[in-house]
Amino acid sequence: MNADIDLFSYLNPEKQDLSALAPKDLSREQAIVELERLAKLISHYDHLYHDKDNPAIPDSEYDALVLRNRRIEQFFPDLIRPDSPSQKVGSRPNSRLPKIAHRAAMLSLDNGFLDQDVEDFLGRVRRFFNLKENQAVICTVEPKIDGLSCSLRYEKGILTQAVTRGDGVIGEDVTSNVRVIDDIPKILKGNNWPEIIEIRGEVYMAKSDFSALNARQTEENKKVFANPRNAAAGSLRQLDPNITARRSLRFLAHGWGESTSLPADTQYGMMKMIESYGLSVSNLLARAENIGQMLDFYQKIEAERADLDFDIDGVVYKLDQLDWQQRFGFSARAPRFALAHKFPAEKAQTTLLDIEIQVGRTGVLTPVAKLEPVTVGGVVVSSATLHNSDEIERLGVRPGDRVLVQRAGDVIPQIIENLTPDVDRPIWHFPHRCPVCESVARREDGEVAWRCTGGLICPAQRVERLCHFVSRTAFEIDGLGKSHIESFFADKLIETPADIFRLFQKRQFLIEREGWGEISVDNLISAIEKRRKIPFDRFLFALGIRHVGAVTARDLAKSYQTWDNFKAAIDEAAHLRTILQPSSDESEEKYQKRVDKELISFFHIPNMGGKIIRSLLDFFAETHNSDVVSDLLQEVQVEALYFELASSPLSGKIIVFTGSLQKITRDEAKRQAENLGAKVASSVSKKTNLVVAGEAAGSKLLKAKELDISIIDEDRWHRIVENTGQDSIKI
Repeated sequence: MNADIDLFSYLNPEKQDLSALAPKDLSREQAIVELERLAKLISHYDHLYHDKDNPAIPDSEYDALVLRNRRIEQFFPDLIRPDSPSQKVGSRPNSRLPKIAHRAAMLSLDNGFLDQDVEDFLGRVRRFFNLKENQAVICTVEPKIDGLSCSLRYEKGILTQAVTRGDGVIGEDVTSNVRVIDDIPKILKGNNWPEIIEIRGEVYMAKSDFSALNARQTEENKKVFANPRNAAAGSLRQLDPNITARRSLRFLAHGWGESTSLPADTQYGMMKMIESYGLSVSNLLARAENIGQMLDFYQKIEAERADLDFDIDGVVYKLDQLDWQQRFGFSARAPRFALAHKFPAEKAQTTLLDIEIQVGRTGVLTPVAKLEPVTVGGVVVSSATLHNSDEIERLGVRPGDRVLVQRAGDVIPQIIENLTPDVDRPIWHFPHRCPVCESVARREDGEVAWRCTGGLICPAQRVERLCHFVSRTAFEIDGLGKSHIESFFADKLIETPADIFRLFQKRQFLIEREGWGEISVDNLISAIEKRRKIPFDRFLFALGIRHVGAVTARDLAKSYQTWDNFKAAIDEAAHLRTILQPSSDESEEKYQKRVDKELISFFHIPNMGGKIIRSLLDFFAETHNSDVVSDLLQEVQVEALYFELASSPLSGKIIVFTGSLQKITRDEAKRQAENLGAKVASSVSKKTNLVVAGEAAGSKLLKAKELDISIIDEDRWHRIVENTGQDSIKI
């Protein structure tokens, strides 16, 4: 992801940034947008964490997103989405390992971040059991180890199965790999164990073993792991147990699942019994009788955190009495009788060596601090974001300063404090020219970002713009990923979008390139040829014009319908702007507002303000941009789009697509619906007018039936589209 855009902004270019607003200050409409943002972000990070073993952000940042989602849902409980993080556990397993359903759900834990959260947890317990103020609530306390959750099933004392948590309902079968972990006994010790018991805990890698593993990986020119959790997860999920055996994995038990009997009546007693069976249990496991003891334990463990030989991210409290646990019960995703008290983000001191400027796809100049390498939260950090020139000025940082680094926020950490601001060193000045193409860098009024004005002539932007051009929501050219574009650009095979459509002329040369062959080249050329016709809105979005996202491009397509109509309007608006000269007594601000007002009136498109219009006009005013577009139009055909058919019975109706569509993609179906004047929603509600059900339709179909909403299959939908929306239908 580029430094100047976040994931949600990339997927939803026209969505308002609401992340700075407190949940209580959101309007209902804003809450809907923010819950959508959080659901998408968290789902993306869940996929990276659970399926790819490659977390993109620190746990503290992820926890902050989950907490914000929970707080908003508390204010707007009727807006809870079906895909909300509060409605699911982990991520559905997506590897090649066999899948197994848990006999007892393997849930997550609710998180607390403040001492008040712990007090609230105990308050809920007291109210539920109607306890007196002086009556003790005994809880177990133990470190929350940062590993991969795993459930070990023992039958008559013999290990028969091992399953990862997965999504809490279905996990991956890792039995063969678990059998080679020395920490995990194949046969339980003693004879006082239940006939069947599932012992649950974390598979992890000790910090010392992690360092040794990365040293070996480096010697063998193999990929090094970012942190022990990644290494443990990747090692446990190998298809070859021999690889797992070489990775020095360990196991720490923290609970149990299905069990035919319970040999103790407390959490503490059960953990001691599990320890007697030969499994490792935290030697820091203890009991606490009040909040003071609980917080003392938390602070003690936090202070010792860096010295432990395994990564932890908090402390777990559980009601000690098992009958209380049973009565207090479970929510959909977590036991109510437990709470994970998370640690704040880790910090470390280091030296700022240099400040480099990176240029993103939209031309934003982002300063990045190059640091003396330092370990923060188990990860070796050598770079940190400085965000923008205002942040550099606020921190007063210069090369040579000692700085405090925190793993929070972006993929790379951030500097949160300058520890040597008073040392006599030259002030570092933000550059006013692009470091890549030497074009002038400018900052618009009201913005903090400096941008290169080089556009399509700037090499840094051109690669990113080409990546954007072929992306899923633009031209969607399969097989032409970023690495290929970078390689082709470096060898001058692709320098402009039009060059992509001329690659067929270099077929033989491509075949002879390393990593390519006749089949792969022909597949790429075939994918390119399929995109020589493209809808108007996708074409406009693919150009990467600043402020012109997918929604704005679609609004313009609705208004002008053809490229020629649109370009004629742009030319006319450009002429209008040139003749609107400022009067002698008019300030620059008033003049700009007057011009914006005239141009907004000229285009007369809802939600299209002066900033978007200026960006469009500036783009086409640049000769090199116009030349690139003209060249591209020699290679592709921009298809006209006609929207909002007045006679369509679907105009203004809300449609939901569910299940797998066989003949077209979900995006294409959505486009068809919008062409008929309908609105496409992601979930079924009382406002839904029609549900189109593909194969394996699930909960949305059931809800539609409950609400007596009209339901049709995919074939019926295609008949409606083919008949231009005139097929009679009850909605």
